[in-house]
Amino acid sequence: MDETEFWELIDATREAAEGDPEEQADLLVERLCRLDPEGVLDFARHFEARYRRAFTWDLWAAAWVLLDGASDDVFDSFRCWLIGQGREVYEGAVHDPDALAELLDDFDEEIDGDGEELGYAADEAYEQLTGAVAPELGLAPAPAEPQGTPLDLEDDQALAERLPRLWERFGA
Repeated sequence: MDETEFWELIDATREAAEGDPEEQADLLVERLCRLDPEGVLDFARHFEARYRRAFTWDLWAAAWVLLDGASDDVFDSFRCWLIGQGREVYEGAVHDPDALAELLDDFDEEIDGDGEELGYAADEAYEQLTGAVAPELGLAPAPAEPQGTPLDLEDDQALAERLPRLWERFGA
């Protein structure tokens, strides 16, 4: 599976689920089960690489603004959700988290921002196909700390300065 195929699966399932991340995860498992086990592992590698790439202070700050606070577990789910939004939103946000102010049409913190189930889709599909737990993906260890310049996520002024457009549109 190449990067284009990865994003096509993400986009197709998001569109079919009409943006509901839980439904998208279910559809993603169904579509992944149509692949062979190695294809599912390829998808998992693509997903995990993007998940790790989104482990930045600025994206954590964006999640904090959008969700009115974001623990480390909530940020993990947010990164899965961000991948589920597709290539344009994901790449735009990774490049410039403040661009989420323009990239998101709307944001409902009751539905949006939590893509935890998307993060388990490949594991679930692999297990359904093989009856076994997915093996290690062979990727380098994940970073222990977010990349970029740290900031105090509880400091509204720091958030507004770091992400001015996002703060203006979605901040407190």
